[in-house]
Amino acid sequence: MDVPLSWQLAKLLVSIGIVLGLSVIAERVSTRVAGLLAGYPLGTAIALFFIGLEISPPFAAESAVFSLAGFTATMALGGGYLICGRRDGLAGVLAGTAGGLVAWWLASLALTRFAFDRVSGTLVTLAAIFVFTWLYRHLPETRAKVRTGGPPWPALALRAGLATAIVFLITGLAHVLPPAWAGMLAAFPISMYPLLVILHLTHGAAPAATVIKHYPAGLGALLCYTLCVSLTYATLGLLWGTLAGFAVATLWLLAWMRLQTWQGARRAAGT
Repeated sequence: MDVPLSWQLAKLLVSIGIVLGLSVIAERVSTRVAGLLAGYPLGTAIALFFIGLEISPPFAAESAVFSLAGFTATMALGGGYLICGRRDGLAGVLAGTAGGLVAWWLASLALTRFAFDRVSGTLVTLAAIFVFTWLYRHLPETRAKVRTGGPPWPALALRAGLATAIVFLITGLAHVLPPAWAGMLAAFPISMYPLLVILHLTHGAAPAATVIKHYPAGLGALLCYTLCVSLTYATLGLLWGTLAGFAVATLWLLAWMRLQTWQGARRAAGT
């Protein structure tokens, strides 16, 4: 079907706003918080919403079931980027991107061979979260150095261009792909990958590695969101299904932050 220009403009504006917001948080607050927020339902929410809008809500709901398992491939992308992108500068970004995309492709290829349902897809990603969190446990924490005067215009243009290109590519391919691959593409790190590139280019490989380290911990909210919309898109519609998904994801994120605060207080009391 022909996609109205207004929908295309909406995708453009929303994608730009999300990536710029994450980049500001990483530079002004901390890369740890940015990594957690990168797991919040931002890029996937955009992709699934516009897939539902442009194709149909039931198609988006079916794709969301495969997205639940597809987040495992997203973590594989982070791992591939981490292994290959150890150098600073453009060479490190290109090597990390190549390694990450290969890891994502191989993981996605393996996952699409299985007929996942909501339970099995969620369990696969939960297992991957524990595995990657354990593998990253010794990675050092590195904050991005705060810049005065805001990011330069070339960085802003790169952030906007990457986010827009990824969103348009995913929603465009969804028109010609089955729900399994549409779901895998919707799970692609639309918001995290541009953040990695910008941090890597402007601050080096270490802050980008910190975002990758904390990304699995933030996936709980994304899992909650995707599970919710897989159940509600076909029954409640896109608007109410999306709002319900964000409500569930926010409750999970608040509970997770409260748990982290409690654990931090216990560790402090024990020292």
